[in-house]
Amino acid sequence: MGGRGTFAIGNNVDYTYETIDNIEGVKVLSGKNGKHSLPEESHSSTAYIKLKPDGTFHEMRIYDENHYLIKEIAYHPEPAINNGDRKHNILHVHDYLERDNFKIRPAHLITKEEYEKYKKFFKGVPKHEKW
Repeated sequence: MGGRGTFAIGNNVDYTYETIDNIEGVKVLSGKNGKHSLPEESHSSTAYIKLKPDGTFHEMRIYDENHYLIKEIAYHPEPAINNGDRKHNILHVHDYLERDNFKIRPAHLITKEEYEKYKKFFKGVPKHEKW
């Protein structure tokens, strides 16, 4: 997958991600050449997962039917919703409200419904029971 999963002025773009695993039918990607985040758009999938170096779930991006990013579920420090704590991982969600606007992405703690729907992907994340 190149750049944003597309072509650049009609030319193929070098792949910047590689598939390293599959969890419940969702590709686990790893960035190449210093690329650390997941793609802003998908090429063909409805979701991608990124793991921490120890194999623990780090984040999952979910895309709409047009392959645009609509939701990101993450397990890392998020001080804005965790009383300023920058050390402890917290399971949370960012909703992308506008297409191609990656700055407007409000965060909230994962809801019980979101947790139940996506928990099968949270490899290595402690069970969450605080609602």
